Amino acid sequence: MMSAANDTKFKSVVFLLTGIPGQEDVQNLWISLPFCLIYVISILGNSVILLIIKADPSLHEPMYIFLSMLGVTDLGLLIATIPTILGIFLFNSREISLDACFAQLFFIHLFQCIESSVLLLMAFDRFIAIHDPLRYASILTLPRIAKMGLVCVLRGVAVIFPLPLLLKRFQYCRANVLSHSYCLHQEVMKMACSDITVNNIFGLFTKLLTTGLDSLLVFLSYVMILKTVLSISSNVECLRALNTCVSHLCAVLIFYTPDIFLSVMYRFGKNSFPLLQSLLSYICLLLPPLLNPIVYSVKSKHFHARIIRIFAK
Repeated sequence: MMSAANDTKFKSVVFLLTGIPGQEDVQNLWISLPFCLIYVISILGNSVILLIIKADPSLHEPMYIFLSMLGVTDLGLLIATIPTILGIFLFNSREISLDACFAQLFFIHLFQCIESSVLLLMAFDRFIAIHDPLRYASILTLPRIAKMGLVCVLRGVAVIFPLPLLLKRFQYCRANVLSHSYCLHQEVMKMACSDITVNNIFGLFTKLLTTGLDSLLVFLSYVMILKTVLSISSNVECLRALNTCVSHLCAVLIFYTPDIFLSVMYRFGKNSFPLLQSLLSYICLLLPPLLNPIVYSVKSKHFHARIIRIFAK
């Protein structure tokens, strides 16, 4: 009898999402406009990049294939957050069911994990291109790139899938008001009225195993790249080699910098600066999909020419 009552209570739980903490009274159509604009630009930008790479056989090279992986991941991240973010700001729809919340946090964390993995693959791509250019095409073949992409997805699923399962075993009996307009594991677990030690440890382990390890390997890749570049005698060739890394380096900084600051705030800041935490969280989720297409379009002559041709028609 008690089990049935608990099950009913579990299924009836809903979470209340928050757009911007402390700004609930001013959340109206005007605040929704920047978010709508960000989503439109991000979706169009990543879609155009993917279409150009698909349509142009000369871009079917490892660097651009990895870029298309990044674009697909960014689109997935956008789709995972659109329903609740725009739902709050456009329709003041704050409620989200437990299952929908678990599904959303799974996909948000999954696509973030995959994006981190893809950025690592892109660092490896730049290292091979600079360190061993003659063997570049033979090392990064299409079948090998496909396997690397599959490993990224499988690693993400294997690491992230336990998160909603660990949350599902809890009873939720507190004021279930979340401080974001979407669900995140580190916040949902605090709503449980049970011991969350296991979730805390596993969440930290997940973070260290994914973005922590990836960012370290990306850093080591650039140390090796810098070492290789400094051994080049020609200054022109040295600058040319470094120039091929600028776009990726920007993408790395855009993704990892806010994520590291946000992780530190979650672990050590507790409930301090909720507005800053919320803004950093939006930056983590929305800035990479917005800026990645712009960064790569600015630096690539191929994209310049194709984009101008598309809009000139």
